[in-house]
Order: sequence, then structure tokens, then C-alpha cells
Amino acid sequence: MSGIRLYWLDPNQPDGAFPDPSLALEEPNGLLAMGGDLSPERLLRAYSLGIFPWYNPEESILWWSPDPRTVFKTDGVHVSRRFQRALARHDYAVSLDRDFDGVIQQCAALRVHREGTWLGPEMRAAYQRLHQMGHAHSIEVWREHRLIGGLYGIARGCVFFGESMFSTEPDASKIALTWLARQLHAWGYRYLDGQVGSPHLYRMGAIDISRARFLEAIRQPRPERAPPAPWSFDIDAPQSSAHLENASRDSTSSTS
Repeated sequence: MSGIRLYWLDPNQPDGAFPDPSLALEEPNGLLAMGGDLSPERLLRAYSLGIFPWYNPEESILWWSPDPRTVFKTDGVHVSRRFQRALARHDYAVSLDRDFDGVIQQCAALRVHREGTWLGPEMRAAYQRLHQMGHAHSIEVWREHRLIGGLYGIARGCVFFGESMFSTEPDASKIALTWLARQLHAWGYRYLDGQVGSPHLYRMGAIDISRARFLEAIRQPRPERAPPAPWSFDIDAPQSSAHLENASRDSTSSTS
């Protein structure tokens, strides 16, 4: 990345300020700063500004705020006719905050196998800390007591920042995203963040919005209907004990 001028964050000052997201580079889209650390203070400040970390473990931490931002309206996930049949079969169960560690470990394993190793041990530990504090949440998809899909992310303002998802069986990650969006919409969240666009996300109904519009949603207070951690469904989601009964709730979850 020679020739690129970035803002440097002092790793010894976790309460240090981030540069204004409008100063992020256009190419690569959204690259704003490097350095710093993954302390809860810094991460929560970053997400409150629409900034997220994305880097490989052997690199310095890189911080991003792309413009436009790819998001799902929480009532805007597209369900095709074929996927609607899979969704309605209910040969699975879904849960919230039941196995955060399992979801993030599966996401990391999938990334290593298919896309590289950006979700390294330091990143996993950082999000596990945020989960323990009640800021990071997961959705799990189970079939016959096996974790087959899921998604985790951070809740700030009226936005849920989707960080990573995985699937070991067909449609499992799509099931996770769809049920999470439905529950977020019921609670009053506006957007489920997808960060940057891809053909897969657009096929599922993702749209691009301006950074300014995205930040406006983050600045809004958390929806009044949103529950404290750990989260659980209060909509009619499939939760048959035939699929869930052997799944143990994540013992690291805490209330906030």
C-alpha cells in the first residue's frame, strides 16, 4: 500500500479519537486508519462512527468506513420462492446468543478454508469480550442438535453490524440472516449492515446507502423494544426441541 496516506492510531491510547469517517480513502474504498488496538473502548467507539476493523493477523490493524455502505433494511430481505420453501420446512431451529463462541469459531474456520485468515485469534477474542459485555450477539441455526449456520455482529444505535456468517449445509446462513432481520425489525432496528456489496448480498435484497445516511441511523438511540443481553426471540421463530435440546447456552453470556 505504498503511496497511501493513512491516519495512525496510538495502540497505547485506546480512548483516542478516530479521524472523521469522511476522510476515508476512495480507493481502496473506505480505508481510514491503521494501528490502535482491539480494546472494547476502541471498538465501541469505532462502531459508533460506522468504522470497523478488517485486516490479516500478520498486518497492522486497518480501520474502514466505506461509502456507499451495503445494508439490508430489516424488513427488506428478499426471500425467493425456492428459499421460501426451505424456510417454511422448519427442519431446523434458530436461537439467539446460545452459542456465540461456536458461531465465531465456525466463521473463522470457513474464512481460513475459503477466503484467508482475517478472523484471527486476536479478533475472535475481541468480539468474545464484546459479547460478554452484551454488545455482540449471534444467531444460530441448528439441525438435529448440530450447529449448521450462523451470524454474529455488534448492535449500535438502530443498526446491527453483521460481521461474519457461515453455513455448513445449504441455505443455513440465509436462514440465519432472514430470521435475524425479522427479529431486528420487530424490535425497531433500521438496518442490518453488510459493509460492502457482493452479488450474493444484492440477490438477497441488500441495497447501497450513503455513509451519511448510515451514520444518521447509528446516532439514533437504541430501539426501546430491544431487550438486554443475552438476546432471545420474541417472534414466532422455529425452535423445536428436536433440534435444540442438546445445544447448551453460551456460558459466557451476560446481561447488560
